[in-house]
Amino acid sequence: MKPLRLPLLLAALFVACTSAPPLAAPAPASPPASPRIAAPESAPPRWWLAPANAASPGAGVEAAYRELLAGKEPRRTVVVGVIDSGVDIAHEDLDGSLWVNPGEVAGNGVDDDGNGYVDDVHGWNFIGGADGRNVADDTYEVTRLFAACRALPAADERVVAGGVPCAEIEAVHAERRGDAEQMLAQVRGMGPAVERAYAVLRDELGRDSLTAEAVRAAVPMRLEVRQARQIYLQLAAAGITPAMIAAEEARLERLLDRGLNPAFDPRPIVGDDYDDLRQRRYGNADVVGPDASHGTGVAGIIAAERGNGIGEDGIAPARIMVLRAVPDGDERDKDVANAIRYAVDHGAHIINMSFGKGYSPGKRAVDEAVRYAEEKGVLLVHAAGNEGDDLATTPSFPTRRYDDGREAANWIEVGASGWRAPDALAAEFSNYGRDRVDVFAPGVDITAAAPGNGSQTASGTSFAAPVVSGLAALIMAYYPELSAADVRRVILESARPYGTVMVTRPGSDGERVPFGELSVTGGIVDARAALELAEKVAAGK
Repeated sequence: MKPLRLPLLLAALFVACTSAPPLAAPAPASPPASPRIAAPESAPPRWWLAPANAASPGAGVEAAYRELLAGKEPRRTVVVGVIDSGVDIAHEDLDGSLWVNPGEVAGNGVDDDGNGYVDDVHGWNFIGGADGRNVADDTYEVTRLFAACRALPAADERVVAGGVPCAEIEAVHAERRGDAEQMLAQVRGMGPAVERAYAVLRDELGRDSLTAEAVRAAVPMRLEVRQARQIYLQLAAAGITPAMIAAEEARLERLLDRGLNPAFDPRPIVGDDYDDLRQRRYGNADVVGPDASHGTGVAGIIAAERGNGIGEDGIAPARIMVLRAVPDGDERDKDVANAIRYAVDHGAHIINMSFGKGYSPGKRAVDEAVRYAEEKGVLLVHAAGNEGDDLATTPSFPTRRYDDGREAANWIEVGASGWRAPDALAAEFSNYGRDRVDVFAPGVDITAAAPGNGSQTASGTSFAAPVVSGLAALIMAYYPELSAADVRRVILESARPYGTVMVTRPGSDGERVPFGELSVTGGIVDARAALELAEKVAAGK
């Protein structure tokens, strides 16, 4: 599960390109004009760290530091295992916040601590090979199951691992591939029209680069220029550039060629016996990988160095244990289970899991790893997902629910809240569930670290989950006597209640519901309130 990318803007892009009158030939005819897209407001800086107010319900982190933690020192070094795409361990805002394996000597090619992982100084990469190669792209789980169905002998009722009927798998795969092909056709059709509009404006204004201010100030007389101006301004209002359109075209091509292609199989790179779910010693020590954007952002939200004048401050004085198991595509259950076990065995107090998928053929292995984490008192934080679904009917794996019906106790499922209150209190993309999502946390327009000492602003439950992991780490750092169960209870019971506030149900066409229907708590995490409650719970132990 990655931060939301251009697909959510495709609707705006389609409106922008089709609502304007047609450009002069060779552009095709388009539907009648619709109202212009209003320029969006921008999110307040660092809003997710700020105290809640009527317009921007942040998580109150800065207030907690200023009003409750001033003059105090952490009493424990908390380790957060980040199972993700990889982390830029050289990032100047993260290099001081990395877990270091005390038993390993970096780069000597020797398994110094005898744990079966050579040179695992900052964690481990479960989607790399012993020869140093790495899996960058992988298929989606539905694609892997589709391939498994095709390999089965003909029968009236074929099922694959997990008991899923092949008829369902084939239908879902066909729908996703059809959607991707349709989007690609739309993007390919829009690209030339946009490029032509930009070329017309550059020629009209006599400048190589365009700005919204310059285009808006222009008073064109020719119809072709007026049409180009309208397209440009609508795209600018939606935050879309020609480069983004080109990137989306490349992404969709890659999705069809790899993620949804049953013939694509990168697993031989890893070199494991994939069907052996008990196998644990495989991979390599490259915890950065080919694209560490997502994991670097997650790690930065949790533990970017505070007060150093670089980027955004992280939430907790924690150490990040990097566990690479999430490719561009769906993570594999075997890798997730092994990453959880590695984190537990090497001292992680919290495991952040900002990923999810619709099928889990190896769920039993993941469940066993989750039970193991529970037994060792580790808190698991999972992002609810970005599909706008009710998790009661459309689960996003891994889940807290075991096959035997019981549930993991030390688990927090996190939905994403937005900065526009009250209507958009629940992010329009966030999954939800009255008894499946525990709490919401800021997950819209979050700025965090990016590879190469950069920063990125993105949205998704992927970025809401680390807000909760960071808060949990903050509580554990200052109140080490609290167990994972205590910390979970503190976070949920201190959540700021918005139960009766009417919001738009995520994924709906404007349906209004009380925010309390979307999660167990009906609230948004509040660091200041959580630390106050933690103080009381600790005093009573």
